[in-house]
Amino acid sequence: MATALPTGLVAGTYAVDSSHSTASFTVRHAGIAKVRGTIGIAAGTITVGEDLESSSVRVELDATSVSTGDANRDQHLVSADFWHAEERPTWTFESKAVTAVADGYVVVGDLTINGVTQPVELPVDFEGTAKDPFGNQRAGFESEIEINRKDFGLTWNAALETGGFLVGEKVKIALDVSAISQN
Repeated sequence: MATALPTGLVAGTYAVDSSHSTASFTVRHAGIAKVRGTIGIAAGTITVGEDLESSSVRVELDATSVSTGDANRDQHLVSADFWHAEERPTWTFESKAVTAVADGYVVVGDLTINGVTQPVELPVDFEGTAKDPFGNQRAGFESEIEINRKDFGLTWNAALETGGFLVGEKVKIALDVSAISQN
């Protein structure tokens, strides 16, 4: 049985507006604090089908654009210790299925970071649609997941004198996406 689209969302192709969308992350540092950062969204396409099940998402992130507020840390993150951004500058998410759940939607797909692909389930909130002052029809989406960085080959760490490690394994990723109808 086909699931109807959310109210206000119409079938068609939507281009992710990189200048009004963000991909951010949070990871524990030294077990006592959190480091937050952003990664630029290079490109993205949301294809909304006539029903939810025939919809799809593809997004590319620019790993070289990381910003944590500390240039030295940013350089370390893009190095071979972590992201190998010189060799693998693009991270991707490509959906396999879109379904409705009681409190929103779930987009199941493959997330590729550092050349390693893992299946993920993104819980998605549809934030609605609006026409901007330039006549563009926009749609808004939000998602937040937690991944284990080691699942993506991101294993660099340093032991602390007091026990534990410098960088936490769990990484929270939040997406705030504004997409413009191309119809």
